[in-house]
Amino acid sequence: MNRHIEIAKLFDIPCEIVDVKPMGEGFINDTLLIETPEGCSNYILQRKNRKVFPDVPAMMENIRCVTAHLKRTVAENGGNADKEVLTQIPLRGTDTLYHVDENGEYWTVCKFIEGSVTHDRVTSAELAFEGGRGIGRFHKLLGGFNKPLHETIPGFHNLRLRFEQWDEALANDVAGRKASVAEEIGWIEERRNEIMAFQQMIETGVFPVRVTHNDTKISNILFDSENKALCVIDLDTMMSASIFNDFGDAIRSYTNTGAEDDADLNRVSCSLEYFEAYTRGFLSECGDMLTPQELEWLPFAGRFITFEQVLRFLMDYLNGDTYYKIAYPHHNLVRTRAQFALLRSQELQYERLKSIVATCRQ
Repeated sequence: MNRHIEIAKLFDIPCEIVDVKPMGEGFINDTLLIETPEGCSNYILQRKNRKVFPDVPAMMENIRCVTAHLKRTVAENGGNADKEVLTQIPLRGTDTLYHVDENGEYWTVCKFIEGSVTHDRVTSAELAFEGGRGIGRFHKLLGGFNKPLHETIPGFHNLRLRFEQWDEALANDVAGRKASVAEEIGWIEERRNEIMAFQQMIETGVFPVRVTHNDTKISNILFDSENKALCVIDLDTMMSASIFNDFGDAIRSYTNTGAEDDADLNRVSCSLEYFEAYTRGFLSECGDMLTPQELEWLPFAGRFITFEQVLRFLMDYLNGDTYYKIAYPHHNLVRTRAQFALLRSQELQYERLKSIVATCRQ
């Protein structure tokens, strides 16, 4: 029998399992589709990446608590909790949400939401608006959630930690590349004080701690057949943090007119049209729950997260490309320059970004 079918049968799936097939590209986890007979629901089987998520039980406990709250809130508001919230499936006869195989690998199952569609890239202002509305609604529904979540990826989006790692990378220069990227290193150092001032505000409680998704690219939202935001997925990275993680990461990915690793920097910029559309959608759902301080600094969030990515790509290049997968020898340097081009576009248009946020708040 197919090994994946054997694993799938350990979970509380009420239908016969016909087949288990690979699904998607699986950049972090291995994702497979569990097929059942016509008339039954299909399911998703995932092998969680232990290198990225060293504490899978804690991660799954986060998901259990958050999805239970989301389902209750969606139902109270007259929505369809089975369509609008992921449903995790436990092992048969238990409430455990994961199986550990003979190799120590963790496997989980959730219900496949039939009729949903995904997008890898923002192609219109309408889609950007719906993506913003989807993430904004995620935050609105979790506004009353007050249980601390496990920190499953220590230091995620913590620029104090990133700068400690950065300083170590500069000191060690293990790949011998430091001298060749003096200009790029200068980009980082010129912005250190400004970035750390913002990090300090986060650490000292100027902004509230909320449930954050932390990976808000558009492919992590399911849409219905009319391209209306339906359900936020890929909840593995959920933790307690500032809302800037979610808004900033979305702005970094949604508004880029080029590719993340675009070699032609003339193609890379921050689209004001998509920024405005995403912000409008986001604030239409959760704007009323944000504090004045959050709203004031929302335009800076894109710069904060984009800067972090510039730093991380360049740091990995200095370290000899040990973290990110690369397609060619200087891939991380190309990524660094492309992300910096996006950052510069955000910086040059910053007053306009602030004006857009102020308008969308009204």
